[in-house]
Amino acid sequence: MIIQHIEDLDFTLDDIASMPLPRKVLMVDPEYFDVVYVINPHMEGNEGTVEAGEARQQWKEVRQSFEALGLPVSVVEGQKDLPDMVFAANQSLPCETEDGHRFVVMSKMQSDHRKDEVPYIEQWYRQNGYEIHYLDDDIETFEGMGDAIWHTGKRLLWGGHGIRSSSSAYEQISEELDVPVIMLQLTDPSFYHLDTCLGILDSNTALIYPDAFSDDSLDLIHTLIPNVIEADRYEAEELFACNASCPDGKNVLIQKGTDEVNRQLTAQGFVVHELDTTEFLKAGGSVYCMKMLIW
Repeated sequence: MIIQHIEDLDFTLDDIASMPLPRKVLMVDPEYFDVVYVINPHMEGNEGTVEAGEARQQWKEVRQSFEALGLPVSVVEGQKDLPDMVFAANQSLPCETEDGHRFVVMSKMQSDHRKDEVPYIEQWYRQNGYEIHYLDDDIETFEGMGDAIWHTGKRLLWGGHGIRSSSSAYEQISEELDVPVIMLQLTDPSFYHLDTCLGILDSNTALIYPDAFSDDSLDLIHTLIPNVIEADRYEAEELFACNASCPDGKNVLIQKGTDEVNRQLTAQGFVVHELDTTEFLKAGGSVYCMKMLIW
Protein backbone atom coordinates (compact mmCIF):
# COMPACT_ATOMS: atom_id res chain seq x y z
CA MET A 1 0.00 0.00 0.00
CA ILE A 2 3.08 2.25 0.16
CA ILE A 3 4.42 3.20 -3.27
CA GLN A 4 7.85 4.83 -3.52
CA HIS A 5 9.08 3.73 -6.95
CA ILE A 6 7.54 2.98 -10.32
CA GLU A 7 8.45 -0.66 -9.79
CA ASP A 8 6.06 -0.72 -6.80
CA LEU A 9 3.06 0.28 -8.91
CA ASP A 10 0.61 -2.49 -9.71
CA PHE A 11 -2.46 -0.34 -10.42
CA THR A 12 -3.69 2.65 -12.40
CA LEU A 13 -6.01 5.43 -11.28
CA ASP A 14 -8.92 3.55 -12.87
CA ASP A 15 -8.34 0.71 -10.40
CA ILE A 16 -8.73 2.96 -7.34
CA ALA A 17 -12.09 3.10 -5.55
CA SER A 18 -13.98 6.36 -5.77
CA MET A 19 -14.51 8.74 -2.85
CA PRO A 20 -17.04 11.58 -2.70
CA LEU A 21 -15.65 15.08 -2.84
CA PRO A 22 -15.73 17.01 0.43
CA ARG A 23 -18.47 19.62 0.32
CA LYS A 24 -17.59 21.81 3.29
CA VAL A 25 -14.66 23.98 4.35
CA LEU A 26 -12.97 24.57 7.70
CA MET A 27 -11.01 27.79 8.25
CA VAL A 28 -9.37 29.49 11.24
CA ASP A 29 -10.07 33.13 12.01
CA PRO A 30 -6.99 35.28 11.25
CA GLU A 31 -7.19 37.54 14.33
CA TYR A 32 -3.77 36.46 15.61
CA PHE A 33 -2.08 35.82 12.26
CA ASP A 34 1.39 37.36 12.04
CA VAL A 35 5.01 36.48 11.26
CA VAL A 36 6.83 36.40 14.58
CA TYR A 37 9.33 33.58 14.02
CA VAL A 38 11.01 31.84 11.07
CA ILE A 39 10.30 28.16 10.38
CA ASN A 40 10.44 28.23 6.57
CA PRO A 41 12.43 30.27 4.02
CA HIS A 42 9.45 32.41 3.04
CA MET A 43 9.22 33.90 6.54
CA GLU A 44 12.75 35.26 6.52
CA GLY A 45 12.74 39.06 6.65
CA ASN A 46 8.97 39.25 7.10
CA GLU A 47 8.78 39.34 10.89
CA GLY A 48 6.43 42.11 11.98
CA THR A 49 5.41 43.11 8.43
CA VAL A 50 1.89 41.64 8.31
CA GLU A 51 -0.85 44.23 7.86
CA ALA A 52 -3.62 42.82 10.07
CA GLY A 53 -6.49 44.63 8.38
CA GLU A 54 -5.33 43.65 4.92
CA ALA A 55 -4.82 40.04 6.03
CA ARG A 56 -8.38 39.88 7.38
CA GLN A 57 -9.79 41.26 4.14
CA GLN A 58 -7.82 38.73 2.08
CA TRP A 59 -8.94 35.88 4.36
CA LYS A 60 -12.55 37.08 4.03
CA GLU A 61 -12.32 37.02 0.24
CA VAL A 62 -10.94 33.47 0.29
CA ARG A 63 -13.84 32.42 2.51
CA GLN A 64 -16.38 34.14 0.27
CA SER A 65 -14.90 32.45 -2.80
CA PHE A 66 -15.51 28.98 -1.34
CA GLU A 67 -19.00 29.98 -0.27
CA ALA A 68 -19.73 31.28 -3.78
CA LEU A 69 -18.95 27.79 -5.08
CA GLY A 70 -21.57 26.34 -2.74
CA LEU A 71 -19.19 25.19 -0.02
CA PRO A 72 -20.30 26.32 3.46
CA VAL A 73 -17.44 27.45 5.69
CA SER A 74 -17.08 26.67 9.40
CA VAL A 75 -14.69 28.89 11.34
CA VAL A 76 -12.53 27.99 14.35
CA GLU A 77 -11.41 30.89 16.52
CA GLY A 78 -7.73 31.75 16.27
CA GLN A 79 -5.66 31.64 19.45
CA LYS A 80 -3.22 34.12 20.89
CA ASP A 81 0.44 33.09 20.47
CA LEU A 82 -0.50 30.69 17.63
CA PRO A 83 -0.08 32.93 14.56
CA ASP A 84 0.18 30.06 12.06
CA MET A 85 -3.01 28.35 13.21
CA VAL A 86 -4.74 30.20 10.36
CA PHE A 87 -3.16 27.66 7.98
CA ALA A 88 -5.91 25.13 8.58
CA ALA A 89 -4.57 22.53 6.14
CA ASN A 90 -1.81 21.45 8.50
CA GLN A 91 -3.28 20.18 11.78
CA SER A 92 -5.22 17.17 10.51
CA LEU A 93 -6.09 14.67 7.78
CA PRO A 94 -9.86 14.06 7.54
CA CYS A 95 -11.50 11.26 5.58
CA GLU A 96 -14.88 9.75 4.82
CA THR A 97 -15.04 5.96 4.62
CA GLU A 98 -17.01 4.01 2.04
CA ASP A 99 -19.92 3.65 4.46
CA GLY A 100 -20.00 7.40 5.15
CA HIS A 101 -18.19 7.28 8.47
CA ARG A 102 -16.06 10.37 9.14
CA PHE A 103 -12.76 10.23 10.95
CA VAL A 104 -9.60 12.27 11.19
CA VAL A 105 -5.89 11.67 11.83
CA MET A 106 -4.41 14.41 13.98
CA SER A 107 -1.05 15.93 13.10
CA LYS A 108 2.23 15.94 15.00
CA MET A 109 3.74 19.30 14.11
CA GLN A 110 7.48 19.56 13.63
CA SER A 111 7.92 23.03 15.12
CA ASP A 112 7.28 23.67 18.80
CA HIS A 113 5.73 26.97 17.70
CA ARG A 114 2.82 25.08 16.11
CA LYS A 115 2.23 22.02 18.29
CA ASP A 116 -0.41 23.69 20.46
CA GLU A 117 -2.61 24.38 17.43
CA VAL A 118 -3.64 20.74 17.07
CA PRO A 119 -5.88 20.37 20.17
CA TYR A 120 -8.06 23.32 19.12
CA ILE A 121 -8.68 21.75 15.71
CA GLU A 122 -9.25 18.36 17.34
CA GLN A 123 -11.92 19.90 19.53
CA TRP A 124 -13.82 21.06 16.46
CA TYR A 125 -13.74 17.55 14.97
CA ARG A 126 -14.99 16.05 18.25
CA GLN A 127 -17.86 18.51 18.37
CA ASN A 128 -18.80 17.62 14.80
CA GLY A 129 -18.92 13.85 15.07
CA TYR A 130 -15.55 12.77 13.72
CA GLU A 131 -13.74 9.73 15.13
CA ILE A 132 -10.28 10.87 16.24
CA HIS A 133 -7.15 8.89 15.35
CA TYR A 134 -3.63 9.52 16.64
CA LEU A 135 -0.27 8.55 15.23
CA ASP A 136 1.96 6.19 17.20
CA ASP A 137 4.49 7.64 19.64
CA ASP A 138 7.47 6.55 17.52
CA ILE A 139 6.29 8.66 14.55
CA GLU A 140 8.04 11.99 14.94
CA THR A 141 6.16 14.36 12.62
CA PHE A 142 3.18 14.56 10.30
CA GLU A 143 1.67 17.84 9.13
CA GLY A 144 -1.74 16.83 7.90
CA MET A 145 -2.94 17.87 4.48
CA GLY A 146 0.05 20.12 4.10
CA ASP A 147 1.80 16.89 3.12
CA ALA A 148 -0.99 14.32 2.60
CA ILE A 149 -3.19 15.20 -0.37
CA TRP A 150 -6.24 13.23 -1.46
CA HIS A 151 -6.45 12.46 -5.15
CA THR A 152 -9.62 14.10 -6.44
CA GLY A 153 -12.50 11.64 -6.18
CA LYS A 154 -10.27 8.67 -5.31
CA ARG A 155 -9.31 6.74 -2.19
CA LEU A 156 -5.67 7.46 -2.86
CA LEU A 157 -3.25 9.66 -0.96
CA TRP A 158 -0.18 11.49 -2.17
CA GLY A 159 2.22 11.70 0.77
CA GLY A 160 5.06 14.22 0.95
CA HIS A 161 8.07 13.55 3.17
CA GLY A 162 11.64 14.63 3.64
CA ILE A 163 11.22 18.08 5.17
CA ARG A 164 8.22 18.33 7.53
CA SER A 165 6.54 14.91 7.66
CA SER A 166 8.14 11.57 8.58
CA SER A 167 7.90 8.87 5.92
CA SER A 168 6.97 6.35 8.64
CA ALA A 169 3.69 8.19 9.27
CA TYR A 170 2.27 6.94 5.99
CA GLU A 171 2.54 3.27 6.89
CA GLN A 172 0.13 3.75 9.78
CA ILE A 173 -2.09 6.11 7.79
CA SER A 174 -2.31 3.69 4.86
CA GLU A 175 -3.26 0.83 7.18
CA GLU A 176 -5.83 2.74 9.24
CA LEU A 177 -7.47 4.44 6.26
CA ASP A 178 -7.12 1.35 4.06
CA VAL A 179 -5.80 3.37 1.14
CA PRO A 180 -2.63 3.25 -0.97
CA VAL A 181 -0.16 6.10 -0.46
CA ILE A 182 2.09 7.41 -3.22
CA MET A 183 5.22 8.62 -1.42
CA LEU A 184 6.82 11.77 -2.81
CA GLN A 185 10.21 12.94 -1.55
CA LEU A 186 10.62 16.70 -1.26
CA THR A 187 14.11 18.05 -1.88
CA ASP A 188 13.89 21.86 -1.74
CA PRO A 189 13.37 23.70 1.60
CA SER A 190 11.40 26.45 -0.16
CA PHE A 191 8.81 23.78 -0.96
CA TYR A 192 8.61 22.41 2.54
CA HIS A 193 5.10 20.94 2.26
CA LEU A 194 3.70 18.87 -0.58
CA ASP A 195 0.89 21.40 -1.06
CA THR A 196 3.46 24.02 -2.10
CA CYS A 197 4.54 22.01 -5.15
CA LEU A 198 1.64 19.66 -5.99
CA GLY A 199 -1.99 20.52 -6.58
CA ILE A 200 -4.43 17.80 -7.63
CA LEU A 201 -6.97 19.65 -9.77
CA ASP A 202 -9.22 16.84 -10.96
CA SER A 203 -9.00 13.07 -11.29
CA ASN A 204 -6.64 13.33 -14.27
CA THR A 205 -4.80 16.62 -13.75
CA ALA A 206 -2.08 17.88 -11.43
CA LEU A 207 -0.26 21.19 -11.16
CA ILE A 208 3.35 20.77 -10.02
CA TYR A 209 6.68 22.48 -9.61
CA PRO A 210 8.94 19.65 -10.89
CA ASP A 211 12.25 20.70 -9.31
CA ALA A 212 10.83 20.25 -5.80
CA PHE A 213 10.82 16.44 -6.15
CA SER A 214 13.31 13.61 -6.31
CA ASP A 215 13.61 11.89 -9.68
CA ASP A 216 11.74 8.80 -8.47
CA SER A 217 8.90 10.94 -7.15
CA LEU A 218 8.63 12.93 -10.36
CA ASP A 219 8.49 9.68 -12.32
CA LEU A 220 5.60 8.48 -10.15
CA ILE A 221 3.64 11.66 -10.77
CA HIS A 222 4.06 11.45 -14.54
CA THR A 223 3.32 7.71 -14.59
CA LEU A 224 0.06 7.90 -12.64
CA ILE A 225 -1.38 11.27 -13.66
CA PRO A 226 -2.31 11.63 -17.35
CA ASN A 227 -2.21 15.43 -17.46
CA VAL A 228 0.56 17.32 -15.61
CA ILE A 229 0.79 21.12 -15.72
CA GLU A 230 4.17 22.56 -14.70
CA ALA A 231 4.72 25.90 -12.99
CA ASP A 232 8.00 27.76 -13.36
CA ARG A 233 10.06 28.62 -10.30
CA TYR A 234 8.94 32.22 -10.04
CA GLU A 235 5.22 31.47 -10.02
CA ALA A 236 5.68 28.42 -7.79
CA GLU A 237 8.07 29.94 -5.24
CA GLU A 238 7.09 33.62 -5.15
CA LEU A 239 3.36 33.33 -5.87
CA PHE A 240 2.61 29.80 -4.57
CA ALA A 241 0.88 28.80 -7.80
CA CYS A 242 0.75 25.13 -6.81
CA ASN A 243 -0.91 26.06 -3.50
CA ALA A 244 -4.12 26.67 -5.42
CA SER A 245 -7.32 24.90 -4.46
CA CYS A 246 -9.69 23.19 -6.88
CA PRO A 247 -12.49 21.84 -4.67
CA ASP A 248 -14.80 20.68 -7.44
CA GLY A 249 -12.50 19.65 -10.28
CA LYS A 250 -13.42 22.76 -12.25
CA ASN A 251 -12.91 26.02 -10.36
CA VAL A 252 -9.35 26.90 -9.35
CA LEU A 253 -8.80 29.43 -6.55
CA ILE A 254 -5.25 30.77 -6.94
CA GLN A 255 -3.01 33.68 -5.98
CA LYS A 256 -3.32 36.47 -8.52
CA GLY A 257 -0.44 37.10 -10.90
CA THR A 258 0.30 33.47 -11.80
CA ASP A 259 -0.19 34.39 -15.44
CA GLU A 260 1.54 31.47 -17.15
CA VAL A 261 -0.12 28.84 -14.96
CA ASN A 262 -3.48 30.56 -15.39
CA ARG A 263 -3.05 30.54 -19.16
CA GLN A 264 -2.52 26.78 -19.07
CA LEU A 265 -5.44 26.23 -16.71
CA THR A 266 -7.80 28.24 -18.87
CA ALA A 267 -6.66 26.46 -22.01
CA GLN A 268 -7.58 23.16 -20.39
CA GLY A 269 -11.05 24.26 -19.40
CA PHE A 270 -10.56 25.22 -15.77
CA VAL A 271 -12.21 28.36 -14.43
CA VAL A 272 -9.61 30.53 -12.70
CA HIS A 273 -10.49 32.71 -9.70
CA GLU A 274 -7.59 34.98 -8.81
CA LEU A 275 -7.27 35.98 -5.15
CA ASP A 276 -4.87 38.23 -3.28
CA THR A 277 -3.16 36.30 -0.46
CA THR A 278 0.03 38.39 -0.33
CA GLU A 279 -0.11 38.88 3.45
CA PHE A 280 -0.20 35.11 3.91
CA LEU A 281 2.59 34.54 1.39
CA LYS A 282 4.82 36.32 3.91
CA ALA A 283 4.40 33.29 6.18
CA GLY A 284 4.71 30.69 3.42
CA GLY A 285 1.09 29.92 2.59
CA SER A 286 -1.71 30.73 0.17
CA VAL A 287 -5.21 29.51 -0.67
CA TYR A 288 -4.72 25.78 -0.13
CA CYS A 289 -2.96 26.30 3.19
CA MET A 290 -5.71 28.58 4.48
CA LYS A 291 -8.49 25.98 4.45
CA MET A 292 -9.38 22.37 5.09
CA LEU A 293 -11.89 20.63 2.87
CA ILE A 294 -14.12 18.43 5.04
CA TRP A 295 -17.02 16.01 4.76
